[in-house]
Amino acid sequence: MNNKNSSKKKKVYTVAPFIEPRNVASIARKSGNVYESINIIAERADSIAIALKEELLAKLNEFSTATDNLEEVNENKEQIEISRFYERVPHATLLSYEEFMDDKLSFDIIDEDKLFEN
Repeated sequence: MNNKNSSKKKKVYTVAPFIEPRNVASIARKSGNVYESINIIAERADSIAIALKEELLAKLNEFSTATDNLEEVNENKEQIEISRFYERVPHATLLSYEEFMDDKLSFDIIDEDKLFEN
């Protein structure tokens, strides 16, 4: 395991990886409207999901070779360990919800009436 990434520490996620009931009023209070809050969380979840997918693919691409075919695909323990780690990562929606509720996201609410005044 002389891989250059083996010395890097893995990220630790403190978000519970399962769905729990949420207080809709507390979500709505953050932006003034529950639908705007949900949209903000969804937009952030999309960007987190894309980043996680790119990160996983980059790590798994280190193991691929140009001559792989279906019979010769060989998984090693480190590759399996990386895949298992990403399987345990909480869903991007849960991560974005926690960021939103912990005020780690910045957002601007644009008033549509003022948007088309000019």
